[in-house]
Amino acid sequence: MTDASNFLVFAVNGDNRQRLMQKIALITPHPTVTSTTPLGFFEDEVVLFWPLITEALQLKAHFPVRLRPETEQALAIQFWNDAVWEQLRQFENLSCERWVRRVLDLLQLAAFSGTPLEEIPDRLQQGFVHDQPKTWEILGQSLIQWRNWCLDNGLLTYGLITELFWRYLLPNPTYRGHLLQRFQGIMADDVDSYPAITRSLFEVWLEAGHPAGFTFNPEGAIRLGLGADPNHLLGLCERCQVISLTPAAYSLGGATAANEAFPMEAGRWSTISSTVIDFLSHASVALPDSIVSLRTSSRAQLLRQTAETIIDAVQSGEVEPRDIAVIGPGLDTIARYTLREILARQGIAVESLQDQRPLNSTAMVRALLTLLTLVYPGLGRLVDQEQIAEMLVVLTTPTSDSDQAELIDPVRAGLLADYCFQAHPEQPRLLPIESFPRWDRLGHQATVAYNRILSWLAQQTVATTVQQPYLTLSPVFILDRAIQHFFSAQVLSFDQLSVLRELIETAQHYWEVDTRLRQTQTRTEPMAVTVGQFIALLRQGTITANPYPVNHQGHQAVMLSTTFQYRMARQVHRWHFWLDAGSALWHGGGAVVLWGAPFFLQSWSGDPLTVDDELVQDQQQLERLMQDLLGRVTERVYLCYSELSVSGQEQAGPLLPLVDAAASPLNYSGIMA
Repeated sequence: MTDASNFLVFAVNGDNRQRLMQKIALITPHPTVTSTTPLGFFEDEVVLFWPLITEALQLKAHFPVRLRPETEQALAIQFWNDAVWEQLRQFENLSCERWVRRVLDLLQLAAFSGTPLEEIPDRLQQGFVHDQPKTWEILGQSLIQWRNWCLDNGLLTYGLITELFWRYLLPNPTYRGHLLQRFQGIMADDVDSYPAITRSLFEVWLEAGHPAGFTFNPEGAIRLGLGADPNHLLGLCERCQVISLTPAAYSLGGATAANEAFPMEAGRWSTISSTVIDFLSHASVALPDSIVSLRTSSRAQLLRQTAETIIDAVQSGEVEPRDIAVIGPGLDTIARYTLREILARQGIAVESLQDQRPLNSTAMVRALLTLLTLVYPGLGRLVDQEQIAEMLVVLTTPTSDSDQAELIDPVRAGLLADYCFQAHPEQPRLLPIESFPRWDRLGHQATVAYNRILSWLAQQTVATTVQQPYLTLSPVFILDRAIQHFFSAQVLSFDQLSVLRELIETAQHYWEVDTRLRQTQTRTEPMAVTVGQFIALLRQGTITANPYPVNHQGHQAVMLSTTFQYRMARQVHRWHFWLDAGSALWHGGGAVVLWGAPFFLQSWSGDPLTVDDELVQDQQQLERLMQDLLGRVTERVYLCYSELSVSGQEQAGPLLPLVDAAASPLNYSGIMA
């Protein structure tokens, strides 16, 4: 790369993009580089060249507004009528919400693969054994109607953005000329996790003879089943010089020699990796001592045993917390909470990698949503006494100045909710504190704190009443006021700040979409109705946040992660604890496969998938997972197995042969399981 060249650099996600750019900056002090992700690039280009698209499709001149996935689903549920769901339920009896997610995922899968939307019914008819031509026809028509409605209103989803890019923008000669003029070369990292249409994009530079470089991980394909098409991207090697990169020698999977980067089936596997794969194929070989098993009867015992093993190792100085990762195909809330609590009591920090949870799972968010029901009229059915009591506690949490803390504890909050909350479907409200006959026994601090809430509510009620009906204050403004008033004096943790930031960003996005729909006359209901829909949406748990910002503990913590997140983040640790090693979720490599995803791969034969086909695919994914994980651990792997799952059922997942053959902790490290 020369300083005069303007290169376009792709990474599979935002976190990897940041790390990649840091490394590029170290190599080239003043690089002229534009870094992006595939979806980020599609969105930027569609917005930048929107006039070309509006001209091609004869669209209204609305500036596009992107929909988040949760907003997309909420609007789609409102858009499609019940007749659509009744027809789809004849194929499989699922809830409306699950069918909506499936249908919208089909739109994105088709866009990623470069499949015209009109061909989706034929693909489904060919792919599924069941003969349901009417069902697939209705599904296809519904998708086309949804796409047209979104475009008419200037709303863009990830699926629509991708379709507009590959179908209308990329083939445009004017656009391709601008593309080559703006970027003289291209580099893309981990193309085994990219959608099929990116190959057509990359070939623009290859056909023009411009510099291009790609990396491909044969043991990757992490996003296979989520829109990636690794085999199709592998075809890029036909037009490139192939350079073999050997795995890191320090990893358990790093003893590979002469391993080719292309194609995936070439090369030799390392001794440990091949031993693990042989075990998965029921071969009689001995596992190395670096693979250890922890066995218990129940999962509760397993979580405690795992935590105690980590504590013993850290306290003995054998390993640092930052060198330990606890990973599994699915880390539930119970596991995360239990491990964090046990380790925290011993002074060992824990950091969850991209721990996405519903916003409504946080008490601060629930309190703010309850507050909205007392500000806007007509929301009385969305609030009850328990929610009021929780709100009173959360909004009066002691500040950093303990001498002036205005505290309402749970007992006093319960009494106030019982005696001072007046339920009403249209105008619920908090009554003066004197409505409680023994209010004098609540204490001075609780009285001051409660009256402070009453005073704030009165100010907001006056403001919203005065402004109606034309200038009703936006809930974004009300939420910001509430956060400043009730939380600005508190010492908030990193996760609390992150959640509040995500709440405001979510609210801003929701009302940006609402404003657009009001401009296009699609939405005409009062603001309070929209506020109620927003509250209901968050309470459904469909909107998630990442309350633990990356690096906020400086990597001095034990990492908790799912296998998918861990691989996508390209982490490496000295010790691995593979949690729930007996779980059936390890089948298919612990990956989630979207409904209908195999029918949109470029290599799909057009025939229905048989049970044998699915078993082969699952085994291949599992082997890739084992190979990849063993390349990300340098010293030891603990297989954490409990005979019974959380539901009390006996576990017999695909890793059970490894658990049975692995060395016991007593033999390896002197720790009794």
